[in-house]
Amino acid sequence: MSDLMNERVVRHSPSRGVGSPDVWGIYEPDTGSIQYVCADPATKGAALIDVVWNFDPKHGRTDLGSMKQVLELVRENGLTVEWILDTHPHADHLMASANLKDVLGAPTAIGKRVHDIAALWREIYNMPDAFDPDRDFDRLFEEGETFRIGGLEARVMLSPGHTVGSITYVVGDAAFVHDTLMQPDAGTSRSDFPGGDTAVLWESIQAILALPEETRIFVGHDYGTDERTEPMWEATVAEHKASNVHVKDGTDREEWIERRQARDATLALPDRIFAALQINLRGGRLPEPESDGRHYLKLPVNRL
Repeated sequence: MSDLMNERVVRHSPSRGVGSPDVWGIYEPDTGSIQYVCADPATKGAALIDVVWNFDPKHGRTDLGSMKQVLELVRENGLTVEWILDTHPHADHLMASANLKDVLGAPTAIGKRVHDIAALWREIYNMPDAFDPDRDFDRLFEEGETFRIGGLEARVMLSPGHTVGSITYVVGDAAFVHDTLMQPDAGTSRSDFPGGDTAVLWESIQAILALPEETRIFVGHDYGTDERTEPMWEATVAEHKASNVHVKDGTDREEWIERRQARDATLALPDRIFAALQINLRGGRLPEPESDGRHYLKLPVNRL
C-alpha cells in the first residue's frame, strides 16, 4: 500500500437521507489535520469547519494552498458557504477563518469559552491587552445553541478537556468532534495543553458516545498507525464503542485517565503552537504590522 499520509487526500461521505448532510473531509498532511465541508444536499448551503492556513515554522511563511483546495471543492460542488466554523483555537495549525471571510463574506464562529482560552494565553505571552474574541469572531456559541446550515439544524455541544472551550458541531447524523476522539485504531486526543483536563475530556467523550449509534463521528486529526498508512477520519458511534482502543465499551475511567496522562507526558508540543495561538486567538489574523510594515510573533522562552 502506498503511503497516503503525505498527500492531501479528499473523501466524500454522502448524505444518508432526509436531515443528513453531505460531508467532505480534506486531509492536511503537514499537521495531520482534517478540514471539513458540511452541506445540505437539498439547498447546497454549506459550512466550512476547521480549515487550515498553512504555515512553515522553519521559515515563518504562510501559504493558502489548503484553503484554496477547500474553496475549489466548494466551487466544484455548487455549494454556497453560509458559515465558517472552528471547534477551538488550534495549537497545531493556523486557522484560515479570517482569510475565508475575506473571500466569502460568510460569518465566522467558535465557542464562547474562547474567552477563557484567551485569558490563559494572555498570561503565557505576557500580553495583557491581547485578543478580543468579540471583535474577531462574528458568533460565539453557547452550549446547546442551534443554527442552520441550509435547511439542516446544527447543534453545539460543549466538549472541553483538550482545551477549556472546545465545542462539537452535531448536524443531523454527523458530529464534528475535533480533538476528543481519534480513529478507533488510534484512541483519543491529548489533554495536556494549558486549560486541558483529562477527567473533563473523559466526560466530553462519553457525551459524544451517547449520541445515536449510527452517528458519523468526524475527528480532527489522524496520524496513521504502524499498520495503517492511509489517513482516516470517519467512524460511527457504534464502531467507537465496539473497538476504540482507548474508550470502547467497558473501559474503566480511572485506567483511561492514567493511560492518557502517561501518554501525554511523552508528547512534545506541536512545533506551531506559539505561532498558532497568537493568530488563532485573533480569529486567524496576524498581529498588527509594526513600523516597518511587517508582522511579528512573540516566543515565550522556558514557559511551557
